[in-house]
Amino acid sequence: MITEKQVISHLYKDDGGEWIIQTNEEHQKGVAEMAAEFAAQFGYSSWGYALGMLHDKGKERNAFQQYIRKANGLSVTDNKVYKDHNHAFVGGILAKELMGMSVLNLLANQIISHHSGLHDYPDIESILQEKRLPEEIDCKRIVLDKVQLIKELREAPFVRQKVDMKHFHHLSRMLFSCLVDSDRLDTERFMNVESWKMRGCASTLADLLPWLETYMQHLQSNAPDTEVNRIRRQILQQCIKMSTGEKGFYSLTVPTGGGKTLSSLLWAMKHAVHNGMSRIIIAIPYTSIIVQTAAQLKRIFGEENVLEHHSSFNPDEIQDENLNGKTKQEIIALREKAKLATENWDYPIIVTTNVQLFESMFNNKPSVCRKLHNLANSVILLDEAQTLPTDFLQPIVDGMKAYQEMFGVSVLFTTASQPVLSGLIEGSNPRVSFKGIDRITEIIPEGFVLHDKLRRVRLEIDDAGSTYDEIAGRLVQYEKVLCIVTTRKDAKELYDRLPEEGVKLHLSRMMCPEHICETINRIKELLRSNDVPVIRVIATQLVEAGVDIDFPVVFRQEAGLDSVLQAAGRCNREGKLAQGKTFVFSLITENRKPYGSMAAANNARLNLPATSDWFAPSVMEAYFKQLYSRTETFDRKTISHYLYKPDELCFEKASDAFKLIEDDGVNLIVNWGNGMDLVAELKTSGCTYSLMKQLAKYTVGIRQSDFKKLVQYGAVEEILEGIYLLSDREQYDKDTGVRLDNHWMEEILMI
Repeated sequence: MITEKQVISHLYKDDGGEWIIQTNEEHQKGVAEMAAEFAAQFGYSSWGYALGMLHDKGKERNAFQQYIRKANGLSVTDNKVYKDHNHAFVGGILAKELMGMSVLNLLANQIISHHSGLHDYPDIESILQEKRLPEEIDCKRIVLDKVQLIKELREAPFVRQKVDMKHFHHLSRMLFSCLVDSDRLDTERFMNVESWKMRGCASTLADLLPWLETYMQHLQSNAPDTEVNRIRRQILQQCIKMSTGEKGFYSLTVPTGGGKTLSSLLWAMKHAVHNGMSRIIIAIPYTSIIVQTAAQLKRIFGEENVLEHHSSFNPDEIQDENLNGKTKQEIIALREKAKLATENWDYPIIVTTNVQLFESMFNNKPSVCRKLHNLANSVILLDEAQTLPTDFLQPIVDGMKAYQEMFGVSVLFTTASQPVLSGLIEGSNPRVSFKGIDRITEIIPEGFVLHDKLRRVRLEIDDAGSTYDEIAGRLVQYEKVLCIVTTRKDAKELYDRLPEEGVKLHLSRMMCPEHICETINRIKELLRSNDVPVIRVIATQLVEAGVDIDFPVVFRQEAGLDSVLQAAGRCNREGKLAQGKTFVFSLITENRKPYGSMAAANNARLNLPATSDWFAPSVMEAYFKQLYSRTETFDRKTISHYLYKPDELCFEKASDAFKLIEDDGVNLIVNWGNGMDLVAELKTSGCTYSLMKQLAKYTVGIRQSDFKKLVQYGAVEEILEGIYLLSDREQYDKDTGVRLDNHWMEEILMI
């Protein structure tokens, strides 16, 4: 029986119709103990405990107790009319009274913000000044060890090492993460015990390491004894040798085809086990590479040990293919388990995007920050490091330094063309500089001279202008050829000029993800079978990094040296030829000059001597220094202004500013696969998480100007508010994706 004296935090009716109550004291204690455990990873367990004990103290308010009882149909004796039942501010006031204003961003902000998101400092100050502590709050029952809190604040390892104070905001966000995740988990443990039981993963990295070692041994034993495979084994052994180093920054610079993916993973796992680390987070810039990498890791470790987290992944699509004959119920449980894990990343291996990782580090929202504490004591494997955006390079590098120094993280940069991330780099004027990482340990020593040993391509560069017709004419001289261009327009123009001979294929973001995936798989099958003598592919740079395709000849439109070498990595990848050919060309004759960041990168390449050995690491270093010297800013959105002064932190403003991808386009659902069946379901049933995840595979992002053009053609239907369908099916071409011309007008004119 529920009494008026009980301070309710949560409640539900059991199957027998009886009310089950979690008191506020029980909830706060549960959250406190869990948050303390999370925060212990970086030496702040008492702060985690304090956050848990204070965060819901406001639920003692008469206003809240009246609200929760009325909301659940319970009788109330308190008939007073309250203006609001907000409870979060109470714990913030208590934190201030117990510890002073100096902990505004270690206790008060987190507590006040645990439902809404971390506030900017003026807003928190206003709340603490304007709000008053309700009389009914029992302050006597708050038992916090102030001495221990001060001790942890002063004696944390990174404090003793005098970590840069500009990293302080990451500590605030990390404590916020501990509180938010603990609050959600304890609530789930009470309200939904079945979901709670699905959480976590029984396997540790130490458990999984033998699986990887067995897999690698199998690969090596079945690999032919070629020069390329001997070099791959050498790289692998060097990774094993260097895995026992202390936590820190490492780089693995291996030319394309050197087995970088699996070698880096083995290093990461052995390094993690050696240093007692909890998980591996693999961050990748492109969805196509993520899907490919995640599939490979799931084959090795099982679906239940690898979390794939990106916009196109739908846990509901986990099938029985790689699940060793699991029952239907077990598969359903795995789907739910993966869905839950996307909330807080409590798997041993995470495969995600650079955007997901870095935007989480600078976000203020509870749902996004929830996972952050699980980055502590982990290995972050940053794939294709050369793709880090220059406009955000300073806050990103500063963020990685903070996570390494404060939270015990190791970072491995993997790439075929390592950017310069250490030392002081001057920008376009003396006031613009990039302060890099003090020490990065290169796993592969210079003595290995891999760029010579793995040189499988002759690179020819012609920066004189060519026309579309001239390039198309050169392409048809080869039976199997890949041409990579910079824009969707250039891809379409060249594709249309190729003859209908053999198989010609197009790849660009005008195609939906499922269409792209099917096309890439078809290319791989065609190249493996050798049944079709002529295979010509026109693609944008989506195939440039990580997509495992191998052509004897590759053409690349002018670009930065890193992009050029990535394109060369799709040429003679397996070393089947004595030497492949990669040609760099310009479309300046068509007035198709590089623009924006691509122009800066191309100009940096053009400023290097024409006689350079383009594959040499020293040339790549010179290239990045050229690129950085032309940079106007390494912090375009002035993140430093919002976050680098510990007493004036503006979490919300920084979160709004830190967007690696400017989302100014429109997403269109297109007619591909079973997309139209899903649209029909959407129209009848409305939005669901699973349905929108499935529809993401059949969606194309286009510019606002192109969207307006399609609307003028009458080709677009707004299904639900903000959800658009390319309703004219003829506007989606089976070969090239969304077409931006008016096909109807063309037909009229032809008549």
